Amino acid sequence: MIHPSDPPEPKALVLIPSYDSGMKLMETVRAARAEWPDVWVVVDGSTDGSDAPVREAAAGDPGLRVLLLPRNSGKGAAVLHGMRAAMAEGFTHALTMDADGQHPAALIPAFLDAALAAPDAMILGLPVFGEDAPQLRVRGRRISNWWANVETAGLGIGDSLFGFRVYPIAPLVRIMERNPWMRRFDFDPEAAVRLCWAGVRPVNMSAPVRYLRPEEGGVSHFRYGRDNLLLTFMHLRLVLGMLWRLPWLLRRRGAAARSR
Repeated sequence: MIHPSDPPEPKALVLIPSYDSGMKLMETVRAARAEWPDVWVVVDGSTDGSDAPVREAAAGDPGLRVLLLPRNSGKGAAVLHGMRAAMAEGFTHALTMDADGQHPAALIPAFLDAALAAPDAMILGLPVFGEDAPQLRVRGRRISNWWANVETAGLGIGDSLFGFRVYPIAPLVRIMERNPWMRRFDFDPEAAVRLCWAGVRPVNMSAPVRYLRPEEGGVSHFRYGRDNLLLTFMHLRLVLGMLWRLPWLLRRRGAAARSR
């Protein structure tokens, strides 16, 4: 007998936010769909026509769904839109991945199986960089990772920026609905930190990441000055938010160390 207060049975989907992702979007969707039965794409106000073949494919594939936003609102806003819709249909976990072919679709089952085995955790991808990775980006993310671990008192966020990860939907939606931020490039690191604050345990799993050249179909909307300013402001508010949580975070870190 199921008690009304029992947690829902874990149920997961793949969620792909997309903004002007070019020819790689359909390739990414096909790869994800080959690995998992439920794949949703949130088209975040794209104007390049990349969503047309995906919408056509979805018309004949019940496991593929496309959600359309009328204007570009940012990755976090697109993910929130998709998660609200998924939660309404009984999904409990979502694996997010980029639409541009950087993330390893072959690891979708392993990541989602890990999430369903530990439904109270978040599964964070730990990127394994190849020679194609821009060193400026690799070095820059070390700074963000350092700050994320300061803001969580070292609770174990391996990489704060890598978007290939599994979120428990309900706590993340609650956090985002109380918070006006986390809607653009600040989404991934702030989501990881605030979920840690909410008691969601991070689990790190390695995953290779590709950086595709434009001639390979690679598309990047990262703007070095604009997005680093956004991250700087994000870390400032997270450090301030961490200060009053610090005693609890330290107790939690101690309890985690004793349990190992």
